[in-house]
Amino acid sequence: MTEPFPDQNITPDTPARAPSAVPLDDAVLPFSVDALDLRGRLTKLGPALDELLEKHAYPAPVAKLVGEAVVLAALLGSSLKFDGRFILQTQTDGPVSLMIVDFQLPDRLRAYARFDAARLVEGQDSAALLGRGHLAMTIDQGAAMSRYQGLVALDGGDLEDAAHEYFLRSEQIPTRVRIAVGEEWRGGAGDGPKHRWRAGGLLLQFLPKAPERARQADLHPGDAPQGSDPHQVAEDDAWVEGQSLIGTVEDIELIDPDLSGERLLYRLFHERGVRVFPTLPVRAKCSCSREAVSGMLSRFAAADRADMVKDGKVVVTCEFCSSVYEFTPQEADVE
Repeated sequence: MTEPFPDQNITPDTPARAPSAVPLDDAVLPFSVDALDLRGRLTKLGPALDELLEKHAYPAPVAKLVGEAVVLAALLGSSLKFDGRFILQTQTDGPVSLMIVDFQLPDRLRAYARFDAARLVEGQDSAALLGRGHLAMTIDQGAAMSRYQGLVALDGGDLEDAAHEYFLRSEQIPTRVRIAVGEEWRGGAGDGPKHRWRAGGLLLQFLPKAPERARQADLHPGDAPQGSDPHQVAEDDAWVEGQSLIGTVEDIELIDPDLSGERLLYRLFHERGVRVFPTLPVRAKCSCSREAVSGMLSRFAAADRADMVKDGKVVVTCEFCSSVYEFTPQEADVE
């Protein structure tokens, strides 16, 4: 993921224009701030996130955490330049013990979480829901290519913290991420206010042409003699400014349905000049199908398939989208 942008037909000679005031949901907006050697992506999710979450009866805190994972997967997965999958997965000892977001390039998102309702406590934040464990990011380019997987420990922090740690350890690219998820209530005609989920995210990276400008302090070796001075590297002024600017972004700006991504980027970077590139749409779409489930069943031993027969049929429910597939014993090839 060290080349985060698809080829674009925008050059330094492309004329400037006013930022669009039209909000665009369910899309990733790549951008660059050339004066500061910054590149990034911004996403605002609305109907697609709502569709992903409404398929499950998640309590609000769990739904919010799943939304955060979906935003992070959209920001990272949309950077890939090939057909394949980007899979974000957490396994932890917290109340939300498992979370998977599967992003099938170029635009299909699905998500699932496993949680223990008895361990949910009012007021728990995302870090408390996750607990301790690990976050895995997997890039799958298909059967003919090797998988790439990066792991980062989850040690009491949230997904933003994990993303920062991942880029520090694995990619060594100065990176900052902001994620926000919220519930929106709007007046409905006749039957009360309408509820929906919204989310937004912003990823910013420092990618100067001279690599020494992006140097970061060495990771702590863990066995340095007591009293040793930690290795320190002064941050580049451009990156200091970039971090300062992204630090001003508020959650409401990321999820505001009436604030376009272009206007938000203009608020942040207009003094330095910001360029935006063609948006990359995303949608909620599961990859399950009757044919795929039938193929999965065929890989079980005959005795196992026989054990699946209940009330004269085999019933399989997709964990991602809750679609239910029913098969007769003959269709499931149960002898």
